[in-house]
Amino acid sequence: MEFAELIKTPRADNVVLHRPFYLAVEGTLCLTGHHLIFSSRRQDNVEELWLLHSNIDSIEKRFIGSLGTIVIKCKDLRIIQLDIPGMEESLNIASSIETDEWRLSYVNKDFSICPSYPPIVIVPKSIDDESLWKVATFRHGGRFPVLSYYHKKNGMVMMRSSQPLTGTNGRRCKEDEKLINATLRAGKRGYIIDTRSLNVAQQARAKGGGFEQEAHYPQWRRIHKSIERYNILQESLIKLVEACNDQSHNMDRWLSKLEASNWLTHIKEILTTACLAAQCIDREGASVLVHGTEGTDSTLQVTSLAQIILDPRCRTIRGFEALVEREWLQAGHPFQQRCAQSAYSNSKQKWEAPVFLLFLDCVWQILRQFPCSFEFNYHFLLMLFEHSYASQFGTFLGNNENERCKLKLPQKTMSLWSWVNRPEELNRFKNPLFEANSLVIWPSVAPQSLQLWEGVFLRWNRSSKFLDESYEEMIKIIKYNKELQVKVNLLRRQLAELETDDSTQDDGMPESP
Repeated sequence: MEFAELIKTPRADNVVLHRPFYLAVEGTLCLTGHHLIFSSRRQDNVEELWLLHSNIDSIEKRFIGSLGTIVIKCKDLRIIQLDIPGMEESLNIASSIETDEWRLSYVNKDFSICPSYPPIVIVPKSIDDESLWKVATFRHGGRFPVLSYYHKKNGMVMMRSSQPLTGTNGRRCKEDEKLINATLRAGKRGYIIDTRSLNVAQQARAKGGGFEQEAHYPQWRRIHKSIERYNILQESLIKLVEACNDQSHNMDRWLSKLEASNWLTHIKEILTTACLAAQCIDREGASVLVHGTEGTDSTLQVTSLAQIILDPRCRTIRGFEALVEREWLQAGHPFQQRCAQSAYSNSKQKWEAPVFLLFLDCVWQILRQFPCSFEFNYHFLLMLFEHSYASQFGTFLGNNENERCKLKLPQKTMSLWSWVNRPEELNRFKNPLFEANSLVIWPSVAPQSLQLWEGVFLRWNRSSKFLDESYEEMIKIIKYNKELQVKVNLLRRQLAELETDDSTQDDGMPESP
């Protein structure tokens, strides 16, 4: 992502510049991909200031009423003050300047520092690659904290990693502490969301793992939110499918078996944690670090769903594809291990778990609650579920980017996205109710708000003929209404043009005697 793409307010007028040894001057402030440019509006004495973003050492923000003040402290020891009218403009400009605190690191270009990470990661600019090596030895599997999401609204970020290797002796790593502290704004606290219960996290210390000690991370508040893993999730899927296939029970018995599977309970736990992460970022104005043990399963569920809640781009087809690519494929979710078997296999492998399916189910729950905010329909999610378990494409093969490169899958196989994004296929996955929604959406996690995803779990047990027919009829009605609206708008324009012509002709007629 280029810096210029993150500029929300590229220009502000009536800005007052204060500098040492100069009188205050009013003018226009412009932001480009490389410079902050100030130009006075006085005709008699034009003044300009060009400041490279790379010369900015730190910034401070103050607000008095609707007037925002940004104090810029430069690497050459200058201190510059900008008074900007309008709180929103001030915040936008401040967050745009602060974005330059991140960099692309190629420290893992040969997969030597972390086998399950991609070759390129985004990290704080103040952390060098040598420090990243040290942090990697302190995190399980070398999965050091990396940027997952940048919230344009307030400049807060979400990072993800694996657990720290504190062990029973309370081992610490100052480079790790410095890395995650680099994401905090002055005077701000952050939240570490551990997707394990406190008891499980404490037990991990006996095996060399653990969690961040408050004494070493005083600016961070640790929150434990238990999300189940591995065999518990696999058993839950098996019980759910068994209940859906058994049609000999009455309604009470069916509901009892559905509840006993705990599938909807897992949905609730994941969604609740994702909402918590989104709330910390958007409403608390705090940065977040998410991790569990390895950081390849529940961590990715939470970071992905939080982005769907916060970022409208993730609710589009291309945006969702990019999310899956970034937060699942490149982030090292082991698809080959997790999706080796589904619910019917007699050979239950230790690493099998419907982690990605649960994520898709959570997305379906949000889509059902906000049916107009997503560009894609449930057929799109169903297609991703099918291809994650068995596919003629190479996208979901292997356990991480490292394995896919060694197997030369990009050269030997076709990408799923290239097939999906063809116009003839894309139309099947578009939601006819979609209306772009730029707002944050907050899904309900109340039991009555969560439902069984019938499109996956009941589609082979009962015919969907009538549902499909009603869906097709709905599309026809929507298309007809849109075409009708276009015709109405056209008639209105034509009528307005006729009225304008009549008015012009009337004005040109001589007055009657």
